[in-house]
Amino acid sequence: MEHENGKSILLENGEYTVEVTLEGGSGRAQVTSPAELIVENGEAYARIEWSSSSYDYMKVDEEMYLPVNEDGNSVFEIPVAVFDEPVEVIADTTAMSRPHEVEYTLTFDSESVSAGNGAGIMGGAGIWAACGAVLILAAAAAFCLAKRRKRT
Repeated sequence: MEHENGKSILLENGEYTVEVTLEGGSGRAQVTSPAELIVENGEAYARIEWSSSSYDYMKVDEEMYLPVNEDGNSVFEIPVAVFDEPVEVIADTTAMSRPHEVEYTLTFDSESVSAGNGAGIMGGAGIWAACGAVLILAAAAAFCLAKRRKRT
């Protein structure tokens, strides 16, 4: 998946969350953020939940996506091909007198990607590496203190 400045971020298969910013439309509609981010076989998909049940489809790159739920606010599973750049989408609302396609942009913040357990992009491995680093620093500090006490 592309990231700012052409960098890619690697995500293992699994479920994550990602902050998403919505712009465009009349300003009344909102999407739930953070959104669920599902990664399967190197492909990322976001579950976009609207603040209304009146959306009957979304379009991303001319591809139409239908809601993945039947009750409550409209929820769509759409591909995430890029982070940190606005992605143009169209959402069709039936809340007006007739269905109406509305243009929006969604921006997915790569820095906010977090595993289901809140571990961040690195997942559990990142937590263990951080714990190891803390232990090493604590041991070094204890060693220095012990050495200083012996001198006095």
